[in-house]
Amino acid sequence: MASRGTVKPSLNFNATSDAEMLYKAMKGIGTDEDAILQLLTARSNAQRQDIKTAYKTLFGKDLIDNLKGELGGKFETLIVGLMTPPIAYDVTSLRNAIKGAGTDEKVLVEILASRTPEQVKEIISAYRQEYDDNLEEDVSGDTSGHFKRLLVILLQANKQTGIQNGNIESDAQALFKAGEEKFGTDEQSFVTILGNRSAEHLRKVFDAYMKMSGYEMEESIKRETSGGLRDLLLAVVKCARSVPAYFAETLYYAMKGAGTDDNTLIRVMVSRSEVDLLDIRTEFRRMFACSLLSMIKGDTGGDYRKALVLLCGGDDA
Repeated sequence: MASRGTVKPSLNFNATSDAEMLYKAMKGIGTDEDAILQLLTARSNAQRQDIKTAYKTLFGKDLIDNLKGELGGKFETLIVGLMTPPIAYDVTSLRNAIKGAGTDEKVLVEILASRTPEQVKEIISAYRQEYDDNLEEDVSGDTSGHFKRLLVILLQANKQTGIQNGNIESDAQALFKAGEEKFGTDEQSFVTILGNRSAEHLRKVFDAYMKMSGYEMEESIKRETSGGLRDLLLAVVKCARSVPAYFAETLYYAMKGAGTDDNTLIRVMVSRSEVDLLDIRTEFRRMFACSLLSMIKGDTGGDYRKALVLLCGGDDA
């Protein structure tokens, strides 16, 4: 499958000369931030790992440590994110979300609702390797109720594949009975069905549900549930419909309103830059009557803004 990322591998790539260039950008008085951001946003993650290795071989120093020593703030967070391998980046994000003061539910929701079952399996094993801990136990210890149950189901990475034609009507019926038709909501049905079915199957279920109830699945979830569970169910439904649209909306709300949610903005731009950021840009334009690039430009500043603009990779006027 062709990547729909905005960041592509550099064609005439030379890890050694890149490492030398970065060393020069940080050596002496003052740092050439521009050289650093121009170079790193124009290399794939795999190439950045090669640069890191070459840097250590040439200079006996850790590139990430050096970057942290020279850069600061949001710009530093973004660049360190770009230097981290994708699965390791997800693992660190999840760990910080669980182990920080209070659980950052937003991060758990975003990563576990949007990653493929294969990626979730890799995340679980990398988490164990990195921290000698069980991700499912850590998530369970930090969450509760149906929210916890759905996260645990997603962590099984065991979704059915394909469309079960025989179950489309009965799934839609079960959701309708559990929600709109019932006084009080049977959350367990939502959790089980939305957690275990494939995206293709769920899209058919949503259509059947709409015919049956007169409501979009999202509307019913908003009315029938609340809190973390509501956010997670909505994320699962949106990702089943379209992962790029889900991330377009995530980016929009990270920048809209008072103050920017920079952690979310950085996390999504870094993690989707080589996956589907082109599609996210298209969806963004379709949904919000402005381009992702124009919103980034209006909402950020300095080297941080320059790097985000380069990752965004163009406008969709």
